[in-house]
Amino acid sequence: MTDLVLKEQIGPVLKVTLNAPERRNPISDIEMIDALAQAMIDADATPSVRAVILTGAGSAFSSGGDVKKMAPGQGLRDEAPVNTRTNYMRGIQRLPMLFEALEVPVVAAVNGPAIGAGCDLACMCDVRIASEKAVFAESFVKVGLVPGDGGAWLLPRIVGFSKACEMALTGEVLSAAQALACGLVSRVVGPDDLLSEAIDIANMIAGNPRHAVRMTKRLLRKAHGTTLADTLELSAAMQALAHTTPDHEEAVSAFTERRGPSFSD
Repeated sequence: MTDLVLKEQIGPVLKVTLNAPERRNPISDIEMIDALAQAMIDADATPSVRAVILTGAGSAFSSGGDVKKMAPGQGLRDEAPVNTRTNYMRGIQRLPMLFEALEVPVVAAVNGPAIGAGCDLACMCDVRIASEKAVFAESFVKVGLVPGDGGAWLLPRIVGFSKACEMALTGEVLSAAQALACGLVSRVVGPDDLLSEAIDIANMIAGNPRHAVRMTKRLLRKAHGTTLADTLELSAAMQALAHTTPDHEEAVSAFTERRGPSFSD
């Protein structure tokens, strides 16, 4: 059987590819969820991985849920609703919790349609760039469902409450240009340039001190759901740690000596 998730190390960057192109890379199957989760856990635990790129094989980033497996007894849906609830919690809902806990930065290189849970998967990443061929839709209502994977929490924090409501209540498909305009992605590039652009961004991240990058990401994530006072307190604690790292000392020395820094961590 073909690996559902492919991994390729490119220097300090790990490229992770959803690899079910014949089905447009759905992420609702437990096998895909397990494979993606394990790839991200391994990346987070590997010091040589300074950044991750997440993309899809073939023409799609991810079609989200597999509509063909939404009948009772298939996919996440059980004959008993209480079991369906458990299936969601132990299945696809593991992904937003995992991505929220990751310290390694993740860049989504959205190569094609990111639909439903696929759109939400992109939202779980820290940076999103899109091919001109990418489209996005929070389309659960189109099949009579709600965002069951955390999209109701993710999307408003990225595009704002009003735009998130518009996307989720209409199921409207956004072009890459529209996604850029509302802040869903930060860059749109030609299809042939997507991977190189993602690698450039990931390498810029990877070129900075690892501990500072990971703590900065943690601060940004924590700030989503806490007060300014709590964020400042956590910032002070992390800054106290950052001041003691060899990479901080090297950065200061390099600045005063007017040379490029050589980070060790």
